[in-house]
Amino acid sequence: MWRADHGDGVGWTQNTVDQGLVVNGNDVVAYGLFVEHHQKAQVQWNGENSRTYFFQNEMPYDPPNQAAWMDGAHRGYPADAVGDGVRNHEAWGLGSYCIFADDPTIVSDRAIAAPQRPGVRFHRMVTFSLGGGQGTIAHVVNNTGGPSDADTSLAMLTSYP
Repeated sequence: MWRADHGDGVGWTQNTVDQGLVVNGNDVVAYGLFVEHHQKAQVQWNGENSRTYFFQNEMPYDPPNQAAWMDGAHRGYPADAVGDGVRNHEAWGLGSYCIFADDPTIVSDRAIAAPQRPGVRFHRMVTFSLGGGQGTIAHVVNNTGGPSDADTSLAMLTSYP
């Protein structure tokens, strides 16, 4: 799932799309999930017992500034968001990348947002700041791991929690 966010005839206010995928059902399994450039959470998981085997994501290139890309008190939106009420969710092999071409000072506080509970687990994650550090992903999951920025482009996290 892809939102055009660079090239001719596209822009932050011209072709708006909040999420790429919202999963409300239970027992959903995703293999090779690619979701890119949407303006809020790329994927929102609300159902129970879901699993992901490989997730690749690029955050939107085109937020005009940090104020335009805020998730409440959080700077930016997560690529992969698990709903607060979800009790069981697991994912393996997740990668999220940023290049905030219009404003490289933009920060996403986390690539993955998830409730902290035993049944919500992640394995083998990376974040990367592309274009020589044009933008920052401060943490991989919630407040753990990272950053990916101009000084440390690549962040890896083996497991969470």
